[in-house]
Amino acid sequence: MPLKTLFLNPPSFEGFDGGASSRWPATREIESYWYPIWLAYPAGMLENSKVVDAPPHHVSPQETIAMAPDFEFLVLFTSTPGFENDCRLAREMKQANPSLQVCFVGPHVTALPDESLEASDAIDFIVRKEFDYQVVDFAKGKPLSELASISYRNEAGELVHNPDAPQIEDLDELPWAAKIYKRDLDVSRYNVPFLKHPYIALYTERGCPALCTFCLWPQTLSGHRWRTRSADDVAAEVAWTLQNFPEVKEIFFDDDTFNIRKSRVIELCEKLKPLNFTWSCTSRVNVDYETLKAMKDAGCRLLIVGYESGDPQILKNIKKGATVERAIKFTEDAHRAGLVIHGDFIVGLPGETRETIQRTMEFAKRLDTETIQVSVGHPYPGTEFYDYVQQNQLITPDKMTDEKGHQLPTVQYGELDQAEIMEWVERFYDEYYFRPKAVWRIVRKAVFNNQERKRLYKEAREYLALRSKRKKYVREQRAA
Repeated sequence: MPLKTLFLNPPSFEGFDGGASSRWPATREIESYWYPIWLAYPAGMLENSKVVDAPPHHVSPQETIAMAPDFEFLVLFTSTPGFENDCRLAREMKQANPSLQVCFVGPHVTALPDESLEASDAIDFIVRKEFDYQVVDFAKGKPLSELASISYRNEAGELVHNPDAPQIEDLDELPWAAKIYKRDLDVSRYNVPFLKHPYIALYTERGCPALCTFCLWPQTLSGHRWRTRSADDVAAEVAWTLQNFPEVKEIFFDDDTFNIRKSRVIELCEKLKPLNFTWSCTSRVNVDYETLKAMKDAGCRLLIVGYESGDPQILKNIKKGATVERAIKFTEDAHRAGLVIHGDFIVGLPGETRETIQRTMEFAKRLDTETIQVSVGHPYPGTEFYDYVQQNQLITPDKMTDEKGHQLPTVQYGELDQAEIMEWVERFYDEYYFRPKAVWRIVRKAVFNNQERKRLYKEAREYLALRSKRKKYVREQRAA
């Protein structure tokens, strides 16, 4: 029998959103939770396994440690800001069950295998990059020496790094994540403010050919090679999901970028349209109107779009592969097609100045997307952004988060220090959302929809509480 395996997204800061850590490493302004999709795939290959997604289910460290005697093998998905806590948790789980085998996976250990293994003797091995088949093969008895992409200590205590495994090409062979959600998760626990609640997240592909220097996943876990599931397989999982989760109001395709190739998007839309459901997805700005209209006709409601910056030079610095002009045309086309847009922006990218931030704020207001998110630019290990700030001595020794998990800047550009970067984040939100047009959108939602009114009230309280904490951080930084 395979080892009884626990796939764990570990407990962390209250409200910690580990799923979106490519750009947001901490507790969000408004409580949000994304699905642990990566853990669901190998869990679907091991019948005697269990996925525990601790943050949204409010599973405490003590409750997690108490699970240790029930399992023989732990696969823990770690992150850079949570790594130290995860090591402590693994150590205590091993104390509760000394025979427990512990494997860490995720971008952090992929980028820093030596440092990760040296950080804790509670980690028996790590899997670099994709880990689906490796952890399943180990659970079924295959020795570490025969597993590709594994890093571990040999009997002499030396660190060994096995050669990388080839990327998974046939994604249709992988199990459906939705079946593991049904088995192990409570979908009502997953909330993202701009998505309908409850929602379910699925992948239709892996990898992203874009070369954005800050984005964590393609540079560490999923790779730049774009690999897709067949349209039939995607449609079949969607149909199963709709049948088995009648309460779900929206399906979100959480790909690195959903609409990379027009022909595939059109094919997917042809398969999804007869299912008659609401869905959303990620998008780049190089999508034409015809494709956007086909998506809308097939049930697409919302796009998450990484605009990042409104400064042409910064877009070049981060190798975004997009222009301001193209972003404006895309946004006009998407709105003309009837699609809603959630726009992502980042403050603190290479080359950032007060002038470039102001330019991005004006750009965002011109786009006038329905909602926005403003993140601090975080250089994660394994990314080109991280290498850049290290080489230019721009990174500070500060942590990515405070003791409560709220994001903090770790980069300083001349006079643009960490405190001022946080001030700009606050100002960005204020200038965007306190415009008459934006205020009216929010008021209209609250007036005509009772469920939205309750949700908006909760989100407003969460945002104002975090805003107060940001201001406190700025005051403390100024005083220091």
